[in-house]
Amino acid sequence: MPDAVDGPSSFGTPLTPGAITAVLLGSGELGKEVVIELQRLGVQTLAVDRYPDAPAMQVAHRSAVIDMRDPEALRQLLITERPAVVIPEIEAIATQVLAELEQSADWPLRIVPTARATVLTMNREGIRRLAAEELGLSTSPYRFVESLDQFTEAADALGWPVVIKPVMSSSGKGQSVVKDRAGIEAAWQYAQTGGRAAADAGHAVRCIVEGFVDFEVEITQLTVRHAGGTTFLDPVFHRQVDGDYAESWQEPSGISSLPEAVQVEARDVARTITDALGGWGVFGVELFIAGDRVIFSEVSPRPHDTGLVTLVSQDLSEFAAHARAVLGLPVDTVTRFPGAAASLPIKAHGTGVATFDGIGEALATDPSVQVRLFGKPSVDGERRVGVVLARGADTAQARAVVANAAARISTRLT
Repeated sequence: MPDAVDGPSSFGTPLTPGAITAVLLGSGELGKEVVIELQRLGVQTLAVDRYPDAPAMQVAHRSAVIDMRDPEALRQLLITERPAVVIPEIEAIATQVLAELEQSADWPLRIVPTARATVLTMNREGIRRLAAEELGLSTSPYRFVESLDQFTEAADALGWPVVIKPVMSSSGKGQSVVKDRAGIEAAWQYAQTGGRAAADAGHAVRCIVEGFVDFEVEITQLTVRHAGGTTFLDPVFHRQVDGDYAESWQEPSGISSLPEAVQVEARDVARTITDALGGWGVFGVELFIAGDRVIFSEVSPRPHDTGLVTLVSQDLSEFAAHARAVLGLPVDTVTRFPGAAASLPIKAHGTGVATFDGIGEALATDPSVQVRLFGKPSVDGERRVGVVLARGADTAQARAVVANAAARISTRLT
């Protein structure tokens, strides 16, 4: 059972003294959907990020721009706002402030899922050591490194190819698959600049080097810890390119390509890691499936990008489930829509502000197609700026429908 933490006994009205206030730390596209669901439950929302006009800021009641890695700035904001709920949506946060306030705040405060879980999952080292060394879950072989020489030594010891990732990054930033020694230096430099925390003078970015796992399938086991217990959503299958989500889908409810024993083990692994983390909310547990083996990869204590597909696959999306759970409400039953569902991100490449063409044509390709544009204020490099969603009678049809629709959309940067 999830931890015994009281939820609110009554729900007020936004922008009045009786409102329940939720602060989002990180205001990207996933946070935007969470804000929308919180507002449907009458919650007053404050969206925070390091840059103005982030997607969640565009729908929240209020917004604030601060450096969330600055302990004093973060502490002052939370003490001033006195929220009932703080929902971290990114890794680059001064998590020690959350831990302090969870214990010392003189008002009822919940850190989602808990301050400890936020600390552990903000970088790959904390969660990997918990999973492999404390809980005994099956993982890829790994080493942590802080120099190019250590990286080379680790890769030789683990065997080629290897994967290197900054311990604090998301969406594949800073991540590389390295096939041999010839690629080590470039991969190391990318890891030093691509993560959430760039290298300081004289201090390298700490990285994890993993032995390559020969898997057949990657899944995200979305797990909801809530007042009524733990609920598992149907597995989200996904394909990644350069460590970033490139496509995801859910098979028809009750019909799975995974053996029953593998499905059971996936849920067992997800329950083990989420019970160890504690608290309420949605967790995205990433797993490799290799034959009949379930190998733990990572866990995010928040809705997962691959779970965008749930916007079209079921009556309660992962975002709606998260909003309910963090408020202390039950999430006992989630109903799937008939058939399979799939998602494809829309990405922009270059520098500028995005303009989209072909939205009408995409929507006209099939009645099930939906398009969500995130409203990111600018692009510099490669950025996910929207998603296309669709359903089909089976997995192959859903993936074909969403691919056909996505092909009609083009993005211009000006």
